[in-house]
Amino acid sequence: MSQMITPSVGFIGLGRMGKPMALNLIKAGHHLVVHSRSEGPVNELLKAGAAPAGYPGEVAALADVVFTCLPDEAASRSVYLGPSGLVEACRPTNLFIETSTVGPELARRIGAEVEAKRAGYIDAPISGGVERALDGGLTIMAGGTAEVIERARPLLEVIGATVHHVGPVGQGEVVKLINQLLVAVHTEAACEAMVLAMKAGADPQQVLDVLSSSWGTSAMLTRTGPKVASGDYGSAAPTRLLAKDINLVAGMALENGLSLPLVERTRETIERAMAGGLSETDVAALATLLT
Repeated sequence: MSQMITPSVGFIGLGRMGKPMALNLIKAGHHLVVHSRSEGPVNELLKAGAAPAGYPGEVAALADVVFTCLPDEAASRSVYLGPSGLVEACRPTNLFIETSTVGPELARRIGAEVEAKRAGYIDAPISGGVERALDGGLTIMAGGTAEVIERARPLLEVIGATVHHVGPVGQGEVVKLINQLLVAVHTEAACEAMVLAMKAGADPQQVLDVLSSSWGTSAMLTRTGPKVASGDYGSAAPTRLLAKDINLVAGMALENGLSLPLVERTRETIERAMAGGLSETDVAALATLLT
């Protein structure tokens, strides 16, 4: 009779980013218990050796360390603070690692609720897209105490190539939203640059080759430029996710008494893209609003 293996790590949220992160944890030898709203990814993880859980609180009951990778603030509130959620089921041995992009205030609220239960919490949002989630090369911006982050570090290093401790709980989200501000603004700039180049008769590949070693280059130009040139946008980075993030950026600016003209201009463009049916299309499709 085989002995039942108790899962060592939990994972909630098996979307574009969460599923490959969870699979990398299994490949690294961790026994996972998983929960997600979508049945398909759960079944895929079960085939890879994970165990299922019916609701978030059950994940916290079965695994001491629990990752969450959720699409928006409403999902994070529900998973952590809702009925049968992680906080309700929290034990002192639990450590929760929130890799979702949410507002700093929500991260701090969840962190305070978890701390009141004498458990650990870090906000550890990620950057690098699906490609880096697949190869374990994500950049992780972690907010929390040094002690809790060191406890989490061996697991974080499975999913990420670089782990930055950026301050107390909430600061991980602050730094991630600064990153998303630049992602949004640089994406719109890259789209405008490529559309103008092509309209003016320049060879788009030659433009990209020249810019790759010029001051005008950026990571977003490198990923966005070829998509604009080909007109093949795909759905690797859906516009709806950037819409959510730029709204969080605008909210953080407002909380800090700032008016950011580039953020507002880019936010308006993204809202037009959403209204135009591009919510599931890659953010590079912002270029289609210019032609």
